[in-house]
Amino acid sequence: MEAKNILNIGLLTLTMFALGSCENDLLNQAPNDRLASELFWKSENDAILAVNAAYPAVLDDGMTLFQRDALTDIGHVNSFFNQDALVQKNSFDASNSTIATQWANIWIGVTKTNFVLDNVDQIPVTSKTIINRVKGEAKVLRAFQYIKLAAMFGDVPLVTKVISIQEGRGLTRTPVNQVWDFIDTELTDAAALLPVSYTGADRGRVTKGAALALKARADLYAGRYQQAAAAAKSVMDLGVYAIYPKYSELFSYAAERNTEVILDREYIKDLLSNAIFNTMAPYGQTASSNPNTYVPTRALARMYTMNNGKDITDPGSGFEAINPYKNRDSRLYASFFLPGDLMPNGKPFNSLPNSGTTDAAGGTYFASATGFTSRKYINSQDAATPANNGINIIQTRYAEVLLTYAEAKTELNQIDQSVIDAVNAIRKRSDVNLPALALGIGQSELREIIRRERTIELAFEGFRLFDIRRWKIAEKVIPGNVEGIDYVENGTLKTLVVPSFIKEFKAGRDYLWPIPTNERVLNPNLTQNTGW
Repeated sequence: MEAKNILNIGLLTLTMFALGSCENDLLNQAPNDRLASELFWKSENDAILAVNAAYPAVLDDGMTLFQRDALTDIGHVNSFFNQDALVQKNSFDASNSTIATQWANIWIGVTKTNFVLDNVDQIPVTSKTIINRVKGEAKVLRAFQYIKLAAMFGDVPLVTKVISIQEGRGLTRTPVNQVWDFIDTELTDAAALLPVSYTGADRGRVTKGAALALKARADLYAGRYQQAAAAAKSVMDLGVYAIYPKYSELFSYAAERNTEVILDREYIKDLLSNAIFNTMAPYGQTASSNPNTYVPTRALARMYTMNNGKDITDPGSGFEAINPYKNRDSRLYASFFLPGDLMPNGKPFNSLPNSGTTDAAGGTYFASATGFTSRKYINSQDAATPANNGINIIQTRYAEVLLTYAEAKTELNQIDQSVIDAVNAIRKRSDVNLPALALGIGQSELREIIRRERTIELAFEGFRLFDIRRWKIAEKVIPGNVEGIDYVENGTLKTLVVPSFIKEFKAGRDYLWPIPTNERVLNPNLTQNTGW
């Protein structure tokens, strides 16, 4: 042992001497853990590799989508002591790390796509098709990031090339309408460069349909209803997408890449995995240290109609308060774990307070505080390896396009059979089968129907935060207690209320998030949003 230590010391001394004697040479060497720019951008394959690197920086992982909905009325941040919970309550400031992380992550994606678009034209072209496709992919991915930035922060810097640190310190905020203009133009241009579909290993890339679907989303968020309806109709006219017949299977392995999926973030178990099961499945299923990160609320559960299509507040609906989850829209059962449901391990989910089970609401802060947990993306195939999931995470699907078309046309008061058909296509899935709507519904009533359909259909897919902002209803739906399951205890009907958690919403401030404090310290030219 002693001789070995002496040898090691001697080798270390020799190494230090060698490093000191050739310091200048080492400092002048190219790094061996990356490619220098002058060695890259030589072939179409380099372009493909570069745009590949942008995908994971842009496409949202499942937790980001769940998080956005948990910051609204339909979800709850189960760990009441973290930074997300402060955002949900709207009791935070511009130094909040959740906001700073959202901002930083989005800009990473912008930078990666700018890097592609700045350099791709250096490549000696042998296949114009591939180069154009890469440009189209990068434009869509960059526009996707700007949709998020505009919807979250309003006016933001519009950066369309890789910039230096010094240039970054001089950026100012571009008016949000100009940002929406840019997004619309980028996605229009990109759609012309992209194929309708891919085969083989290229499946999962951005397509023409994805560009048009995101264009429809952006125009809807911007209140440009004519453009939104036209973009959505363009997707519909492609003839390659259709509503998947079973909502209950839509987020399963069996349904991956089905005809409803327009764009997803793709994962592979053991190689490039996610941990949705570990972080979202019931605590009694996983017994992990971070389950039930975000959970549904009673506000969402009550939006689901009875299976006869009538609202639960309708005296003729058949709703029984003592048995509140009976005979409801089946999307409730596909989206929630409700008390009594079987978990993937075959055990019943019992979240009733004082039940003494692992999942008893209030029994531990690991269990769901509302007594509900989300069922989307929770698959039995992942039970054995809860932190190693290969399920793809959908970014946009055909149901969103149909709802965008229906909403935009309704806002324009251009209500015709095509609008009714779009909504009915979703309501008439084989395992949903709600009564069909008929032409003749007034604009105001149809608006509310579509908004409800959108909330239910797309629950926990990351839309609600943006929807309640653009509908300007947040001050109505956010403030107050967080409520959970309805249950009977000792013959008395009760509603679970999450203790010591009161949400607020200031209409003059909270419709936009603040520009993070650290960003404004680095760049004082970034003005702050009103009220922050």
